[in-house]
Amino acid sequence: MLIRPPDAPLLEALKTFSFDGAATEEFWQDGLRYFANAFWTSAQRRGHSLHEVSYRACFKPQLPEFFIARLTAPGETVYDPFSGRGTTALQAAMMGRRPAANDINPLSAMLVRPRFAPPTLAEISARLAALDLSGPAPATDDTLLAFYHPETLRQIFAIRRYLLDRQADGLLDAVDDWVRMVALNRLTGHSTGFFSVYTLPPNQATSVVAQRRINARRAQVPPPRDVRAIIHRKSKSLLKDGATPPHPAAWLGTGAAEATPGLADASVALLVTSPPFLDVVDYEADNWLRCWFAGIASAGVNLAQHRTTAAWEGFVRRSFAEFARVVRPGGFVAFEVGEVRQGHVLLERHVAAAIAGLPFDLLGVMVNRQNFTKTAKVWGVGNNSRGTNTNRIVLARRRL
Repeated sequence: MLIRPPDAPLLEALKTFSFDGAATEEFWQDGLRYFANAFWTSAQRRGHSLHEVSYRACFKPQLPEFFIARLTAPGETVYDPFSGRGTTALQAAMMGRRPAANDINPLSAMLVRPRFAPPTLAEISARLAALDLSGPAPATDDTLLAFYHPETLRQIFAIRRYLLDRQADGLLDAVDDWVRMVALNRLTGHSTGFFSVYTLPPNQATSVVAQRRINARRAQVPPPRDVRAIIHRKSKSLLKDGATPPHPAAWLGTGAAEATPGLADASVALLVTSPPFLDVVDYEADNWLRCWFAGIASAGVNLAQHRTTAAWEGFVRRSFAEFARVVRPGGFVAFEVGEVRQGHVLLERHVAAAIAGLPFDLLGVMVNRQNFTKTAKVWGVGNNSRGTNTNRIVLARRRL
């Protein structure tokens, strides 16, 4: 069912929605209207295979898909100002919308751009075969040897040098872009599908000191890995569902969400995003190895790390002031926030305070709740059992 405001308002659709036969629970708490239900599947890997790129604190593609299907038409612009791995933008492209994505970290564009128009597996195979990995081992200390066998590290350095040289010479093409994206996602992980020895899951890189502790505790040493073979295998997995279908050209920005001059006024039909949550996730620490490989000085990227709710609220207000410019009258914002500080801080309340006085109508808070494999708390909803997976989305509409 495609919602066409004002003929079929979003809130009425939420009240009558049923994904698995359960009715939506509607209630008020502290002046906010809530809608709680299982609005999309809890199953892992139900999205297109191209989404399977790891990144810290990313949501599943079913979240933006829910809103894109109901609140936009093909060709309209769907925007994520805190793009991360690019879930919203890629899902928009999958559904024939114009993807728009922004992130303050240049790493984000490197992760999403290659998936808008992937090369073929044959092109990837040919490029990998042509790479010269025979160069000498790098002159380095033993820092990275906590993660990699010396031979593996030599291959990593060779590919990194090739990609940085191609970029500097303006020769980086779509196949190089793809190889870099996959390599960035195979740097560290906890299986033989990664370049590294066993370590944290691939959405975060631990410190060298912590990795040495892991190695000692597990009595492990980094084994040799075939970097070409790992990139090829992951590429094949990403492409198993096919390439991205035709869609309008994407817009990608790199900078603060509160200043996006590249996006035209009133050009966005729908904004779906998840901002940095207070001091929960250290994106710089999580991505230090990826930034090193990509030639990004991570210390120079001014990533948001808000230590107080007042600072976070100010950041949200500045962002929404820019959203008011780029979202068209009647357009929607779905602003996903998560649990912080053991559930004592309810960020949706701070979003509500932040947008007061701006040209947005706060429609309510949508709580997606499902039994799942991780533990989270559901505030104000009577299912505080273990193993509950929730997304909490503040819904707002740009005033006409």
